[in-house]
Amino acid sequence: MTDSSFIPHGHCYLWKPSLVWLNIISDSLIALVYYSIPIILIYFVHKRKDFPFKWILLLFGAFIVSCGTTHVMDVWTLWHPTYWLSTLIKLITAIISLYTAIALLPIIPQALALPSPAQLKAANCQLKLTLKELENTQAQLIQTEKMSSLGQLVAGIAHEINNPVSFIDGNIFIINEYIRDLLNLMTLYQKSDCHLVLEIQSYIEEIDLDFIKKDLPKILSSMKTGAERISKLVLSLRNFSRLDEAEKKEVDIHEGLDSTLLILQSRLETEGNHPNIEIIKEYGNLPKVECYPGQLNQVFMNILNNSIDTLKESIIGCQLLVANIKITGNQQLTTNNPQIRICTEVLDKNQVIIRIADNGCGMTEEIKQKIFDPFFTTKPIGSGTGLGMSISYQIINKHRGQIKCVSEPLQGTEFIIQIPIRMINSV
Repeated sequence: MTDSSFIPHGHCYLWKPSLVWLNIISDSLIALVYYSIPIILIYFVHKRKDFPFKWILLLFGAFIVSCGTTHVMDVWTLWHPTYWLSTLIKLITAIISLYTAIALLPIIPQALALPSPAQLKAANCQLKLTLKELENTQAQLIQTEKMSSLGQLVAGIAHEINNPVSFIDGNIFIINEYIRDLLNLMTLYQKSDCHLVLEIQSYIEEIDLDFIKKDLPKILSSMKTGAERISKLVLSLRNFSRLDEAEKKEVDIHEGLDSTLLILQSRLETEGNHPNIEIIKEYGNLPKVECYPGQLNQVFMNILNNSIDTLKESIIGCQLLVANIKITGNQQLTTNNPQIRICTEVLDKNQVIIRIADNGCGMTEEIKQKIFDPFFTTKPIGSGTGLGMSISYQIINKHRGQIKCVSEPLQGTEFIIQIPIRMINSV
Protein backbone atom coordinates (compact mmCIF):
# COMPACT_ATOMS: atom_id res chain seq x y z
CA MET A 1 0.00 0.00 0.00
CA THR A 2 1.31 3.40 -0.97
CA ASP A 3 0.46 6.54 0.95
CA SER A 4 2.18 9.93 0.93
CA SER A 5 1.84 10.15 4.69
CA PHE A 6 3.71 6.87 5.20
CA ILE A 7 6.96 7.20 7.20
CA PRO A 8 9.65 5.06 5.41
CA HIS A 9 11.13 3.57 8.58
CA GLY A 10 11.62 0.10 9.92
CA HIS A 11 9.67 0.97 13.06
CA CYS A 12 5.95 1.63 13.15
CA TYR A 13 5.13 4.91 14.86
CA LEU A 14 1.36 4.61 14.00
CA TRP A 15 1.54 7.91 12.14
CA LYS A 16 1.34 9.76 15.44
CA PRO A 17 3.26 13.08 15.25
CA SER A 18 3.75 13.27 19.01
CA LEU A 19 5.43 9.84 19.06
CA VAL A 20 7.56 10.74 16.05
CA TRP A 21 8.75 14.02 17.58
CA LEU A 22 9.43 12.32 20.92
CA ASN A 23 11.80 9.90 19.14
CA ILE A 24 13.38 12.74 17.13
CA ILE A 25 14.08 14.79 20.27
CA SER A 26 15.32 11.76 22.27
CA ASP A 27 17.68 10.54 19.53
CA SER A 28 18.97 14.08 18.91
CA LEU A 29 19.75 14.64 22.62
CA ILE A 30 21.44 11.24 22.91
CA ALA A 31 23.55 11.98 19.81
CA LEU A 32 24.47 15.42 21.18
CA VAL A 33 25.60 13.92 24.50
CA TYR A 34 27.52 11.16 22.71
CA TYR A 35 29.39 13.74 20.62
CA SER A 36 30.23 15.87 23.67
CA ILE A 37 31.88 12.98 25.56
CA PRO A 38 34.91 12.70 23.18
CA ILE A 39 35.52 16.44 23.64
CA ILE A 40 35.69 15.88 27.40
CA LEU A 41 38.06 12.92 26.88
CA ILE A 42 40.34 15.01 24.65
CA TYR A 43 40.47 17.75 27.30
CA PHE A 44 41.28 15.17 29.99
CA VAL A 45 44.12 13.62 27.94
CA HIS A 46 45.50 17.09 27.20
CA LYS A 47 45.61 17.96 30.91
CA ARG A 48 46.81 14.54 32.12
CA LYS A 49 49.76 13.82 29.88
CA ASP A 50 50.91 11.14 32.34
CA PHE A 51 47.73 9.06 31.95
CA PRO A 52 48.89 5.50 31.09
CA PHE A 53 45.87 4.36 29.00
CA LYS A 54 45.51 7.08 26.38
CA TRP A 55 44.99 4.64 23.50
CA ILE A 56 41.96 3.05 25.15
CA LEU A 57 40.43 6.51 25.43
CA LEU A 58 40.76 6.83 21.65
CA LEU A 59 38.83 3.59 21.26
CA PHE A 60 36.18 4.84 23.65
CA GLY A 61 35.95 8.04 21.65
CA ALA A 62 35.47 6.18 18.37
CA PHE A 63 32.89 3.88 19.98
CA ILE A 64 30.93 6.81 21.44
CA VAL A 65 31.00 8.80 18.18
CA SER A 66 29.74 5.77 16.23
CA CYS A 67 26.98 5.25 18.80
CA GLY A 68 25.94 8.87 18.46
CA THR A 69 25.90 8.54 14.67
CA THR A 70 23.47 5.57 14.85
CA HIS A 71 21.01 7.81 16.70
CA VAL A 72 21.43 10.51 14.07
CA MET A 73 20.67 7.91 11.40
CA ASP A 74 17.52 6.90 13.29
CA VAL A 75 16.29 10.47 12.87
CA TRP A 76 17.46 10.63 9.24
CA THR A 77 15.68 7.46 8.18
CA LEU A 78 12.33 8.80 9.35
CA TRP A 79 12.13 10.58 5.97
CA HIS A 80 14.92 8.95 3.95
CA PRO A 81 15.02 5.18 3.51
CA THR A 82 18.84 4.86 3.56
CA TYR A 83 18.67 1.67 5.58
CA TRP A 84 21.85 0.14 4.12
CA LEU A 85 23.89 3.13 5.28
CA SER A 86 22.25 3.03 8.70
CA THR A 87 22.93 -0.69 9.01
CA LEU A 88 26.56 -0.23 7.87
CA ILE A 89 27.11 2.40 10.60
CA LYS A 90 25.63 -0.01 13.16
CA LEU A 91 28.01 -2.72 11.92
CA ILE A 92 30.99 -0.39 12.32
CA THR A 93 29.75 0.49 15.81
CA ALA A 94 29.48 -3.20 16.67
CA ILE A 95 33.05 -3.90 15.45
CA ILE A 96 34.47 -0.96 17.40
CA SER A 97 32.56 -1.89 20.55
CA LEU A 98 33.70 -5.53 20.28
CA TYR A 99 37.35 -4.51 19.78
CA THR A 100 37.08 -2.06 22.70
CA ALA A 101 35.67 -4.78 24.98
CA ILE A 102 38.50 -7.18 24.00
CA ALA A 103 41.13 -4.45 24.50
CA LEU A 104 39.78 -3.75 27.99
CA LEU A 105 40.48 -7.28 29.24
CA PRO A 106 44.27 -6.91 29.79
CA ILE A 107 43.86 -3.36 31.11
CA ILE A 108 41.47 -4.28 33.92
CA PRO A 109 44.20 -5.90 36.13
CA GLN A 110 46.45 -2.86 35.57
CA ALA A 111 43.63 -0.49 36.43
CA LEU A 112 42.81 -2.48 39.54
CA ALA A 113 46.49 -2.24 40.56
CA LEU A 114 46.34 1.57 40.53
CA PRO A 115 46.34 2.97 44.08
CA SER A 116 43.06 4.14 45.49
CA PRO A 117 42.61 7.71 46.84
CA ALA A 118 42.99 6.36 50.37
CA GLN A 119 46.24 4.60 49.43
CA LEU A 120 47.52 7.74 47.71
CA LYS A 121 46.70 9.80 50.79
CA ALA A 122 48.55 7.33 53.01
CA ALA A 123 51.50 7.31 50.60
CA ASN A 124 51.57 11.12 50.59
CA CYS A 125 51.59 11.19 54.38
CA GLN A 126 54.46 8.71 54.43
CA LEU A 127 56.30 10.74 51.80
CA LYS A 128 55.91 13.89 53.88
CA LEU A 129 57.35 12.08 56.90
CA THR A 130 60.23 10.78 54.80
CA LEU A 131 60.94 14.26 53.41
CA LYS A 132 60.90 15.65 56.94
CA GLU A 133 63.39 13.00 58.04
CA LEU A 134 65.57 13.80 55.01
CA GLU A 135 65.49 17.50 55.87
CA ASN A 136 66.51 16.72 59.44
CA THR A 137 69.27 14.41 58.20
CA GLN A 138 70.48 17.04 55.75
CA ALA A 139 70.54 19.66 58.48
CA GLN A 140 72.51 17.30 60.72
CA LEU A 141 74.98 16.52 57.93
CA ILE A 142 75.48 20.20 57.14
CA GLN A 143 76.01 20.85 60.83
CA THR A 144 78.49 17.96 60.93
CA GLU A 145 80.37 19.49 58.00
CA LYS A 146 80.39 22.88 59.71
CA MET A 147 81.64 21.33 62.94
CA SER A 148 84.31 19.46 60.97
CA SER A 149 85.49 22.74 59.40
CA LEU A 150 85.25 24.42 62.80
CA GLY A 151 87.36 21.65 64.33
CA GLN A 152 90.07 22.16 61.72
CA LEU A 153 89.86 25.90 62.19
CA VAL A 154 90.15 25.68 65.98
CA ALA A 155 93.04 23.22 65.71
CA GLY A 156 94.89 25.57 63.37
CA ILE A 157 94.20 28.58 65.56
CA ALA A 158 95.27 26.71 68.70
CA HIS A 159 98.52 25.69 67.03
CA GLU A 160 99.24 29.15 65.71
CA ILE A 161 98.39 30.95 68.96
CA ASN A 162 100.28 28.41 71.04
CA ASN A 163 103.62 29.29 69.42
CA PRO A 164 103.68 33.03 70.23
CA VAL A 165 102.03 32.47 73.62
CA SER A 166 104.64 29.83 74.53
CA PHE A 167 107.40 32.14 73.39
CA ILE A 168 106.09 35.05 75.44
CA ASP A 169 105.54 32.79 78.46
CA GLY A 170 109.06 31.33 78.21
CA ASN A 171 110.70 34.73 77.89
CA ILE A 172 108.85 36.26 80.83
CA PHE A 173 111.09 34.31 83.22
CA ILE A 174 114.24 35.52 81.45
CA ILE A 175 112.98 39.11 81.38
CA ASN A 176 112.20 38.85 85.08
CA GLU A 177 115.75 37.66 85.79
CA TYR A 178 117.27 40.46 83.71
CA ILE A 179 115.17 43.14 85.43
CA ARG A 180 115.95 41.73 88.89
CA ASP A 181 119.68 41.79 88.12
CA LEU A 182 119.50 45.31 86.78
CA LEU A 183 117.57 46.45 89.87
CA ASN A 184 120.19 44.89 92.10
CA LEU A 185 122.89 46.68 90.13
CA MET A 186 121.08 49.98 90.54
CA THR A 187 120.81 49.34 94.27
CA LEU A 188 124.54 48.83 94.46
CA TYR A 189 125.15 52.07 92.59
CA GLN A 190 122.88 53.89 95.03
CA LYS A 191 124.97 52.70 98.01
CA SER A 192 128.23 52.88 96.17
CA ASP A 193 131.39 54.50 97.45
CA CYS A 194 134.98 53.97 96.50
CA HIS A 195 135.42 50.61 98.19
CA LEU A 196 132.31 49.24 96.41
CA VAL A 197 133.62 49.91 92.90
CA LEU A 198 135.30 46.53 92.81
CA GLU A 199 132.10 44.82 94.09
CA ILE A 200 130.00 46.57 91.43
CA GLN A 201 132.45 45.64 88.72
CA SER A 202 132.38 42.05 89.93
CA TYR A 203 128.59 41.98 89.85
CA ILE A 204 128.54 43.47 86.33
CA GLU A 205 130.75 40.64 85.17
CA GLU A 206 128.63 38.11 87.05
CA ILE A 207 125.35 39.10 85.37
CA ASP A 208 127.03 39.74 82.01
CA LEU A 209 125.64 43.26 81.61
CA ASP A 210 126.83 43.60 78.03
CA PHE A 211 124.85 40.51 77.04
CA ILE A 212 121.74 41.79 78.85
CA LYS A 213 121.99 45.09 76.97
CA LYS A 214 122.01 43.22 73.66
CA ASP A 215 119.51 40.47 74.51
CA LEU A 216 116.83 42.47 76.36
CA PRO A 217 115.76 44.57 73.33
CA LYS A 218 115.68 41.40 71.20
CA ILE A 219 113.45 39.60 73.69
CA LEU A 220 111.13 42.58 74.00
CA SER A 221 110.95 42.80 70.18
CA SER A 222 110.16 39.06 69.94
CA MET A 223 107.44 39.39 72.58
CA LYS A 224 105.97 42.31 70.63
CA THR A 225 106.06 40.22 67.45
CA GLY A 226 104.30 37.36 69.25
CA ALA A 227 101.63 39.69 70.58
CA GLU A 228 101.12 41.16 67.10
CA ARG A 229 100.86 37.62 65.72
CA ILE A 230 98.11 36.80 68.20
CA SER A 231 96.31 40.01 67.30
CA LYS A 232 96.48 39.14 63.57
CA LEU A 233 95.19 35.63 64.23
CA VAL A 234 92.23 36.95 66.19
CA LEU A 235 91.50 39.49 63.45
CA SER A 236 91.84 36.79 60.79
CA LEU A 237 89.48 34.55 62.70
CA ARG A 238 86.94 37.35 62.84
CA ASN A 239 87.36 38.12 59.14
CA PHE A 240 87.02 34.44 58.29
CA SER A 241 83.92 33.71 60.32
CA ARG A 242 82.15 37.04 59.74
CA LEU A 243 79.71 36.02 62.47
CA ASP A 244 78.36 39.56 62.66
CA GLU A 245 77.75 39.77 58.91
CA ALA A 246 74.95 37.40 57.96
CA GLU A 247 73.72 39.70 55.19
CA LYS A 248 75.34 40.72 51.93
CA LYS A 249 78.25 43.10 52.23
CA GLU A 250 80.95 44.59 50.03
CA VAL A 251 84.27 43.08 51.10
CA ASP A 252 87.85 42.66 49.94
CA ILE A 253 88.15 39.11 48.60
CA HIS A 254 91.90 39.15 49.29
CA GLU A 255 91.27 39.69 53.01
CA GLY A 256 89.17 36.52 53.10
CA LEU A 257 91.84 34.53 51.26
CA ASP A 258 94.64 35.83 53.50
CA SER A 259 92.62 35.16 56.67
CA THR A 260 91.96 31.58 55.56
CA LEU A 261 95.64 31.02 54.71
CA LEU A 262 96.71 32.40 58.09
CA ILE A 263 94.31 30.05 59.87
CA LEU A 264 95.70 27.13 57.85
CA GLN A 265 99.32 28.17 58.36
CA SER A 266 100.12 25.22 60.63
CA ARG A 267 98.97 22.76 57.93
CA LEU A 268 101.22 24.42 55.35
CA GLU A 269 104.39 23.92 57.37
CA THR A 270 106.75 20.96 57.22
CA GLU A 271 105.30 17.92 58.97
CA GLY A 272 107.07 14.57 59.17
CA ASN A 273 108.00 13.48 55.66
CA HIS A 274 105.85 16.18 54.08
CA PRO A 275 107.78 19.27 52.93
CA ASN A 276 106.63 22.82 53.43
CA ILE A 277 103.79 23.83 51.06
CA GLU A 278 104.60 27.04 49.19
CA ILE A 279 101.82 29.60 48.66
CA ILE A 280 102.11 31.70 45.51
CA LYS A 281 99.82 34.73 45.40
CA GLU A 282 99.06 36.44 42.11
CA TYR A 283 96.44 38.92 43.21
CA GLY A 284 94.90 41.26 40.69
CA ASN A 285 93.47 44.70 41.35
CA LEU A 286 89.98 43.68 42.51
CA PRO A 287 87.20 46.03 43.57
CA LYS A 288 85.16 45.23 46.65
CA VAL A 289 82.73 42.40 45.89
CA GLU A 290 79.16 42.17 47.16
CA CYS A 291 78.77 38.74 48.74
CA TYR A 292 78.06 36.73 51.87
CA PRO A 293 81.61 36.95 53.34
CA GLY A 294 81.40 34.13 55.87
CA GLN A 295 80.00 31.68 53.33
CA LEU A 296 82.54 32.64 50.67
CA ASN A 297 85.36 32.15 53.18
CA GLN A 298 83.96 28.68 53.89
CA VAL A 299 84.39 27.90 50.18
CA PHE A 300 88.03 29.05 50.33
CA MET A 301 88.56 26.92 53.44
CA ASN A 302 87.11 23.80 51.79
CA ILE A 303 89.15 24.18 48.59
CA LEU A 304 92.42 25.02 50.35
CA ASN A 305 91.95 22.18 52.83
CA ASN A 306 91.40 19.76 49.95
CA SER A 307 94.49 21.09 48.17
CA ILE A 308 96.61 20.67 51.29
CA ASP A 309 95.30 17.11 51.80
CA THR A 310 95.98 16.33 48.15
CA LEU A 311 99.55 17.61 48.29
CA LYS A 312 100.28 15.69 51.49
CA GLU A 313 98.88 12.50 49.98
CA SER A 314 100.33 13.02 46.51
CA ILE A 315 103.59 11.17 47.05
CA ILE A 316 101.77 7.87 47.61
CA GLY A 317 98.69 8.84 45.62
CA CYS A 318 100.65 9.67 42.48
CA GLN A 319 102.45 6.34 42.64
CA LEU A 320 99.09 4.54 42.76
CA LEU A 321 97.77 6.73 39.94
CA VAL A 322 100.81 5.99 37.81
CA ALA A 323 100.19 2.29 38.32
CA ASN A 324 96.55 2.59 37.13
CA ILE A 325 96.80 4.89 34.10
CA LYS A 326 98.78 5.01 30.90
CA ILE A 327 101.45 7.72 31.13
CA THR A 328 101.88 9.99 28.09
CA GLY A 329 104.97 11.94 27.18
CA ASN A 330 103.98 15.22 28.83
CA GLN A 331 102.83 13.74 32.15
CA GLN A 332 105.17 13.72 35.11
CA LEU A 333 105.11 13.86 38.88
CA THR A 334 104.91 17.41 40.23
CA THR A 335 105.01 16.84 43.98
CA ASN A 336 108.71 17.45 44.70
CA ASN A 337 107.97 21.09 45.42
CA PRO A 338 104.35 21.25 46.63
CA GLN A 339 102.70 24.55 45.75
CA ILE A 340 99.31 26.21 45.90
CA ARG A 341 98.85 29.09 43.49
CA ILE A 342 96.07 31.65 44.07
CA CYS A 343 95.23 34.04 41.23
CA THR A 344 92.53 36.70 41.11
CA GLU A 345 91.42 38.97 38.29
CA VAL A 346 88.48 41.03 37.03
CA LEU A 347 86.52 39.65 34.07
CA ASP A 348 84.53 42.02 31.80
CA LYS A 349 84.30 44.59 34.62
CA ASN A 350 81.29 42.73 35.97
CA GLN A 351 82.76 39.57 37.48
CA VAL A 352 85.81 38.40 39.37
CA ILE A 353 87.64 35.10 38.99
CA ILE A 354 89.47 33.32 41.79
CA ARG A 355 91.72 30.44 40.74
CA ILE A 356 93.11 28.06 43.37
CA ALA A 357 95.48 25.51 41.87
CA ASP A 358 97.79 22.87 43.33
CA ASN A 359 100.50 20.85 41.66
CA GLY A 360 99.42 17.54 43.17
CA CYS A 361 98.77 14.32 41.30
CA GLY A 362 95.43 15.50 39.91
CA MET A 363 92.40 13.29 39.43
CA THR A 364 90.82 11.06 36.85
CA GLU A 365 87.86 12.12 34.71
CA GLU A 366 85.57 9.79 36.68
CA ILE A 367 86.46 11.41 40.01
CA LYS A 368 86.29 14.93 38.53
CA GLN A 369 82.72 14.33 37.33
CA LYS A 370 81.64 13.47 40.90
CA ILE A 371 83.62 16.10 42.79
CA PHE A 372 80.56 18.26 43.57
CA ASP A 373 78.20 15.35 44.32
CA PRO A 374 76.90 15.18 47.92
CA PHE A 375 78.62 12.54 50.08
CA PHE A 376 81.30 11.80 47.46
CA THR A 377 84.79 11.65 48.92
CA THR A 378 88.07 9.98 48.06
CA LYS A 379 89.22 10.12 51.67
CA PRO A 380 89.21 7.07 53.96
CA ILE A 381 86.06 6.33 55.95
CA GLY A 382 85.82 8.68 58.91
CA SER A 383 88.16 11.27 57.36
CA GLY A 384 85.59 13.29 55.45
CA THR A 385 81.84 13.81 55.14
CA GLY A 386 81.82 14.31 51.37
CA LEU A 387 79.80 17.52 51.81
CA GLY A 388 82.50 20.20 51.63
CA MET A 389 82.59 20.64 47.85
CA SER A 390 78.83 20.09 47.53
CA ILE A 391 78.17 22.89 50.02
CA SER A 392 80.75 25.06 48.24
CA TYR A 393 78.90 24.52 44.96
CA GLN A 394 75.61 25.57 46.58
CA ILE A 395 77.22 28.69 48.09
CA ILE A 396 78.69 29.82 44.76
CA ASN A 397 75.35 29.09 43.06
CA LYS A 398 73.67 31.26 45.72
CA HIS A 399 76.05 34.06 44.69
CA ARG A 400 74.84 33.65 41.08
CA GLY A 401 78.30 32.42 40.17
CA GLN A 402 80.02 29.33 38.83
CA ILE A 403 82.61 26.94 40.16
CA LYS A 404 84.35 24.33 38.09
CA CYS A 405 87.20 21.90 38.50
CA VAL A 406 89.99 21.48 35.95
CA SER A 407 92.25 18.50 36.52
CA GLU A 408 94.18 15.79 34.73
CA PRO A 409 96.14 12.86 36.14
CA LEU A 410 99.63 13.98 37.26
CA GLN A 411 98.90 17.58 36.17
CA GLY A 412 97.48 19.04 39.37
CA THR A 413 94.01 20.41 40.11
CA GLU A 414 92.57 23.89 39.67
CA PHE A 415 89.28 25.23 41.03
CA ILE A 416 87.94 28.25 39.15
CA ILE A 417 85.40 30.42 40.97
CA GLN A 418 83.56 33.09 39.00
CA ILE A 419 81.17 35.42 40.83
CA PRO A 420 79.56 38.76 39.94
CA ILE A 421 80.87 41.93 41.56
CA ARG A 422 77.29 42.94 42.31
CA MET A 423 74.68 40.33 43.26
CA ILE A 424 71.42 40.80 41.35
CA ASN A 425 68.18 39.00 42.27
CA SER A 426 70.04 36.76 44.70
CA VAL A 427 68.14 34.34 46.85
